[in-house]
Order: sequence, then C-alpha cells, then structure tokens
Amino acid sequence: QAQLVESGGDLVQSGGSLKLSCVASGDIFSINAMAWYCQAPGKQRDYVASITKEGITNYADSVNGRFTISRDNTKNTVYLQMNSLKPEDTAVYYCKADIVYKRTWGTGEYNAWGRGTQVTVSA
Repeated sequence: QAQLVESGGDLVQSGGSLKLSCVASGDIFSINAMAWYCQAPGKQRDYVASITKEGITNYADSVNGRFTISRDNTKNTVYLQMNSLKPEDTAVYYCKADIVYKRTWGTGEYNAWGRGTQVTVSA
C-alpha cells in the first residue's frame, strides 16, 4: 500500500503565497496522474489541479493563473505553488495519486489519498 503525506499548509494573509508538497512512498511501481483537491468546512471536496506523468497540467477555473502544479518523478513528489491567495482558498488541501503496483501476475492501479494539510488565508 502507498502512503501520501502532504505538508506546507499554514496561516497566511490575503495576497500571500504558500507551496504545498506531497510525497508518495511505499509499494509503488510508478505513479500516473497526481492531483490536488481542497475541502472547505461544510463543503464537498473540490478539484484544484492535476498533472500527468508527462507533465501535462490542468487547473480549476478558480485557481488558474494563481496556482501552479508541478512534480518530481524521481522523488514521487507533487507540489502546488499557491500565489495571490484569497480568503476563499481557505480549506484542507488533499493530494491524490494514481498508484501503479507490480505483482508476479502483472500490474494493478488504484487512487491513493493523503490526509490533508490546512491552508488558512486571513482577510
């Protein structure tokens, strides 16, 4: 089983920046897409951004132009650079990774989630 651990969440003022990291470890043969989601109190978990193994990125409209997702395949790590933060960005940010594992019979695939890191943006 793979484990994902997020870090980098903090309390920042509106207009500030943060960089989140998520490291995957454990039973990993390779990782396909990686993504960030966020969940504000009392709301559903929303998509923020994703990146393929080849580096193709996609963003939610609400963060496009302010956030940048990147990854280091050698470190099984995905990052989220968050600039021009707004109070409405306040949420717990979760990392998701499409994990590929290998067995004697072949390979399998599943989505793994981290436990989240809190981002709070004050007005």
